[in-house]
Amino acid sequence: MSPSPSGRPSRLVVEADGGSRGNPGVAGYGALVRDPDAGRVLAERAGPLGHASNNVAEYEGLLAGLQAVLELGLVDLPVEVRMDSQLVIEQMAGRWRIKHEDMRQRARRAQDLVRQLEAAGGSVTWSWIRRGENAGADALANQGMDGQTVARDGWQQPDPVAEADATFGPSVVPLTEELVSGETTPTLEGACRLVLVRHGVTDLTDARALDGRGGLDPDLNDRGLAQARAAAVAVHELLARSEPGPISVLSSSLARARRTGGAVAAELGVRCETDADWDEQSFGDWDGKTMAELARSYPQELLRLRRDADYARPGGETHRELAARVATALRRAAARGGTVVVATHRKPVMCVLAQVLGIDHERAWSLATAPASLTALELWPDGAVQVAFVNDTHHLRGLE
Repeated sequence: MSPSPSGRPSRLVVEADGGSRGNPGVAGYGALVRDPDAGRVLAERAGPLGHASNNVAEYEGLLAGLQAVLELGLVDLPVEVRMDSQLVIEQMAGRWRIKHEDMRQRARRAQDLVRQLEAAGGSVTWSWIRRGENAGADALANQGMDGQTVARDGWQQPDPVAEADATFGPSVVPLTEELVSGETTPTLEGACRLVLVRHGVTDLTDARALDGRGGLDPDLNDRGLAQARAAAVAVHELLARSEPGPISVLSSSLARARRTGGAVAAELGVRCETDADWDEQSFGDWDGKTMAELARSYPQELLRLRRDADYARPGGETHRELAARVATALRRAAARGGTVVVATHRKPVMCVLAQVLGIDHERAWSLATAPASLTALELWPDGAVQVAFVNDTHHLRGLE
């Protein structure tokens, strides 16, 4: 079968993989979308998963590959999924039972993505291949295990609206409805309800020091623990006033977020899962330095970090790299449906709000996201988003 004259593929292959160094251990996933007739790669995805098993990582690779097909807009095409995990292929094909809850949850999410493709006129088939035939996805999974996030697209559906929004970068989600509510306590409605909880304070937070991915990774101090407990109760009360549907709790891989997410999960009676794409930005050689030190010794560089989305300190990452991995994490969270609570950090919360509101990097710094604050959004499968509230700290009164 030859490629169409327009360059639009007539069929797709998704190659996916995942791995864990230690099983369970340091894990990552990888996936690519290929046009087999033209011999070109249309999309590549990879990311770290924190501490997880091989099977969980392989399912995450599958999810990333199917989600990439949706993001490319090629939803009406036949898709062949190829993986060297016979377990995942046989389970998704319905020939083998799924015994473990971790895999059952991910299989349900994958089935939801398949249904979205089928509803648009596409189809999905499942093929088990040998490991040597899955080298591209395996290499991407190893990048994920190395802590790297990859979100590259080599083909894009022509879209004048998307081209008009291109100045905001590749991860902007259009906001199609405005929130109009006179209520002082918002309720959550929609296909996916997302509650973002910034972690409680650490000693570095109190010192106004930078502490990103790859830094000192302190745990919450006593005040931070009290804030996490208060945030957990506030989330519970919020969900009790709505119909939350299935509830998931996620956290970044950093200690302060895991502690905060653990408090929320315990209050809600569920398990907290780790997704390292929700980690704070890596500030490289500035990790652990206070804002006062930086303002005194690096005033111009500090301004550049705030204003230039492509600036990174040695050993750190740019805002654009951070935004790309947070966009990937947001897509995975939204695909779960129900209510998803994420314990994360200041800049990832800023990234989500900037993406859904279509504002640039520099203006996003105007968004307040206090420690242990709650921010809530409602997301629909068609891309519509409502921001229900931002930076709610009412539950922290009396803790200062």
